[in-house]
Amino acid sequence: MGGISGDPLIPSNESDWMPDPWDDPRQVSSSELVDFAPTGQRWRGPLKVAAAVLVAVIVLAGAAGFWLLRQLNPGDVANVPVNFTVNEGDTVASIATRLEEQGIIVNDRVFRWYVGRNGGLEVLPGYYSLKPQDNAGNLMKVLGTPPAQTFIKVTFPEGYTVEQVAGRLSEQAPYISRESIVDVARSGTVASTFSLSGSTSLEGLLFPDTYQIAGDDDAASVLARMVALMERVGRQEGLESSKEKVGFKPYDVLIVASMIEREAKVEKDRALIARVIYNRLAAKMKLEIDATLFYGADPSATFGDLKDIDTPYNTYRRSGLPPTPIANPGRASIQAALSPAPNPVASDPLCKDLPRNTPCEYRYYVLADDDGSHVFAATYEQHLKNVEKARAAGLLG
Repeated sequence: MGGISGDPLIPSNESDWMPDPWDDPRQVSSSELVDFAPTGQRWRGPLKVAAAVLVAVIVLAGAAGFWLLRQLNPGDVANVPVNFTVNEGDTVASIATRLEEQGIIVNDRVFRWYVGRNGGLEVLPGYYSLKPQDNAGNLMKVLGTPPAQTFIKVTFPEGYTVEQVAGRLSEQAPYISRESIVDVARSGTVASTFSLSGSTSLEGLLFPDTYQIAGDDDAASVLARMVALMERVGRQEGLESSKEKVGFKPYDVLIVASMIEREAKVEKDRALIARVIYNRLAAKMKLEIDATLFYGADPSATFGDLKDIDTPYNTYRRSGLPPTPIANPGRASIQAALSPAPNPVASDPLCKDLPRNTPCEYRYYVLADDDGSHVFAATYEQHLKNVEKARAAGLLG
């Protein structure tokens, strides 16, 4: 039996096979062949494109990350903080806007995003001390600290006047204006137990010291603390018993202490100057205290000019104490005013050859050396000799 009968497409035997040209590759032209590249070569092009895209993505991500980092941490942090006030009704958005406007942050939107990603921020009204260009984390930490817990130290030296206190406080805590401090100090808003009845001035009633000023403090709260400390120190030194100690009311003793504060340059002179003041008051002599002339006066005015101007503080023209203290005295001057030095003993050189019935007591003083020490005299003649020596030494103008 031969091949499958009835199918003309299939030869019944080998001799019936009809060869095709592609059965032998040597008989096919190159134009009729299809070029199939190896598998590895076939994917090389797409891989290059994918790699380039990946590199571009990485570069862009790196650039974006670096940009974001520079927005949150600009570097070159300022050494000196600036004052920033959060007002009632402020939001993170309004705060961020002002932070950017004041140059404290670089980008308000990025800062808001950062705050949102880190738990949010509840900011209370008050004063905050921020360093421009600080990183967002530090700024967020400071703003997240209640202003009542944020302090700056302000030192008021002995002998400062109310005006000087106002100047220093407003300079170091600008959210408390100079005008508000002076107004409160003169308005009677804050009172002292040592004040005269009807007096509204706090001059001489503010204790000079270093104070912690909080971010939510105002003029009244700061001055109230200064008054309270003066009351405390006064009680410690026995100021309430001043009438028994020196014959003067507490307020008058503070006036004396303020003059001592402005006149004494060295510690040993305080009690001696106190004695001079009390002696001259007892003798109904004008005090002639130079420092009183300059209180509240034009800074450009000369000593000679001020002596000729009749004011309540001109102790060359008016008898008795000036109407108010001329500065805020420290503890040492209050002690001196309450415990003046004794008058010289009879054997003291000052007491020799005095006119008959002339008491030997300290009534005059003048500068004696460059350190600020004074020399004291019992009589005007002794004082004139001391003045001449001081002029010869170039100590007086």
